[in-house]
Amino acid sequence: MTEESTTAPGARAALLSWTTALPVAAWLVLGGYFHGFAGPVLTAAIVAALVGTVLAAVHHAEVIALRVGEPFGTLVLALSVTLIEVALIASMMIASGEAGAAIARDTVFATIMLVLTGIVGLSLFVGGATHREQEFQLEGVTAALATLTAIAVLTLVFPHYTTTVAGPSYSTDQLILVAAASLVLYGTFVLTQTVRHRGYFLDRVEGNAASAIAPPSNGEVSLSAVMLVVSLVAVVLLAKALAHPLEDALGRAGAPPSAIGVLIAALVLMPEGLSAVRAARANRLQTSLNLALGSALASIGLTIPVVAVLSIVSGTQLVLGIDARSVALLLLALFVTALALRTGRTILLHGVILLVVLAVYLYTTFVR
Repeated sequence: MTEESTTAPGARAALLSWTTALPVAAWLVLGGYFHGFAGPVLTAAIVAALVGTVLAAVHHAEVIALRVGEPFGTLVLALSVTLIEVALIASMMIASGEAGAAIARDTVFATIMLVLTGIVGLSLFVGGATHREQEFQLEGVTAALATLTAIAVLTLVFPHYTTTVAGPSYSTDQLILVAAASLVLYGTFVLTQTVRHRGYFLDRVEGNAASAIAPPSNGEVSLSAVMLVVSLVAVVLLAKALAHPLEDALGRAGAPPSAIGVLIAALVLMPEGLSAVRAARANRLQTSLNLALGSALASIGLTIPVVAVLSIVSGTQLVLGIDARSVALLLLALFVTALALRTGRTILLHGVILLVVLAVYLYTTFVR
């Protein structure tokens, strides 16, 4: 959890003021947009409102998560972040038309890479630097990595090896099959995490300060539930308003189209990434890995079915297959992460390796 969600009740109540004010301010910005205002000042206001509303939305999700406990708490966070991501992708796909056929692919791929090499890598680095060696439950992490690998390969790699439709795309029947497979795999993982093998995902570190945190009151949870919905709706509308200005800005800067996916993924993962790193620094690596891998799984497991439905309904072709360079980086990230987490113990070196892969990914994405 972030520092906001782990403070005393009095401090948490004070923090609710800004997490309520930011979504309200976002709606005021949207009011100006819908009334026809335009220009760089409005665009800057939309960007600021979008970032602030995402932070507020994740905070409210964390308040709810703190009430329901682990591992349900990390699941609430992952689903909330994924709803934001899906909203951003869907808005940009609708606004961009045929040109947005690859936005979902680029965002999902970026999410997986940023989670595995960025969030996990930084968590292992910070945890190793602070505690020298950290432990986690191997069974839970192995289950998450196996599920993520299966969905990632079926979604992002396998389209290049089917012949019904030319190019890195699936036919309608194949797309329905892959979307259903993603839902089944993710649904089974959630069942495993929350019911059948819940103990595999609980932090076993003794003396964990998180266990002593008082849960939020019913009033705080009710307010956060309302504000979470308000924030998510605002994010959808702000993303739609920002779609064209963002594409124009990246085009003028000479950035490749895939950079949009990286920016979307970085935006929605930023708050949860900070939560994961803070958990690792507090010697709660299990919680950190639950947050990181849960976000990647929710992203690909839920985003692909949603965009598949959008593609079928709108009659547009959805581009899913990544190029050879991206396939190599994806497989490297999955392989190195599996090796780093194979024993249930991690050290600083594991984090350094993953962060180096992250640097290569970002360089080749923006510079080629």
